[in-house]
Amino acid sequence: MTTPAENVIGKFGGQSALARLIGKGQSTVQHWASSGSIPAKWHDPLLVLAGEHDIELVPRDFALVPEVVHTPQPPVGPPPRPVAEWQGELEMGLPVFVLSDGRRIISRTGATSALTGLTNQGSLETYVQVEALKGYVPDNLDDLMVEFIIKEVTHRKVMGLTAETFLDICSGYVQAMQDGKLKTARQEQIALKAATFLAACSKVGLIALIDEATGYQYERAEDALRVKLKLFLEDEMRPWEKTFPDELWREFGRLTNWKGTIHKRPKYWGHLVNELVYGYLDEDVSEWLRSNAPEPRHGRNYHQWLTAQYGLKKLVEHIWMLIGMASTCTTMAQLKAMMAERYGRQGVLFVTYVDPKASA
Repeated sequence: MTTPAENVIGKFGGQSALARLIGKGQSTVQHWASSGSIPAKWHDPLLVLAGEHDIELVPRDFALVPEVVHTPQPPVGPPPRPVAEWQGELEMGLPVFVLSDGRRIISRTGATSALTGLTNQGSLETYVQVEALKGYVPDNLDDLMVEFIIKEVTHRKVMGLTAETFLDICSGYVQAMQDGKLKTARQEQIALKAATFLAACSKVGLIALIDEATGYQYERAEDALRVKLKLFLEDEMRPWEKTFPDELWREFGRLTNWKGTIHKRPKYWGHLVNELVYGYLDEDVSEWLRSNAPEPRHGRNYHQWLTAQYGLKKLVEHIWMLIGMASTCTTMAQLKAMMAERYGRQGVLFVTYVDPKASA
């Protein structure tokens, strides 16, 4: 059954289109889609926007029409809190957990310390919900916080945030810094730490690190690959939309000494995209695209197969990580070596033997 939020979002052309219209990050609209409803404060603004864009939208579209069925009454009270079944610590000293419902979690205090370098100096929200970051980070951070149970911790509320939300915050800080929006030295220091963290791991990489640190990798379901591909990939190709930012093409141009414009790019950059973007995004997803998707060309590209809510989001985050790494390099060879080192790949040198008499 389609939820009211999904219905309204669909009328505006999808999450990306609606986020642009309301001037918010896509995570805001994604949260509406996940929860199934749109907050009441947004009803009137959306109705106005619909009228301006000739979209058929009426107040009852925001309401869920219940099905006439007889179901048992749910238990009274809040739902039970998930339990941290696995826990560990990343090398950078970040406490991480995998909950009983499968979510990968970073403790709120740990995330605050990792970004600020301080302990017991305010909550994460203090550093994130500031004017300079509006439109760059989720504006519903309170709603995104997860309360969970650590068995050995009693008489204290334990809060955390998902790996995805933490990296959304890091990406937002870096983008705000690049746009010149940050106002204080503290904000710039946090942005630099966030950039370092993004360079150390993409979102999929972070999930893998958490699974390894907590030991959850040995407990994952046998159909994890099927679930992951379902999250990443659409059943059908989506319509084309601009996905790769111009910043990537500028870095490619600089590192390859391209003298033309970024809008008339050389064809061999397509090989660079396959190698540095799709080749590192996710091994299983890359293999599926190579085996099942049509050969990329204008209007028919690999990114059109990625799901809007998950796969495309991962792709964009990976691209920005690549842009950040590229900005520190002076040659394309240096960028390739840095990416290989980041993802634990090793170079292979091929040696050919010839008859010395033939070369004399």
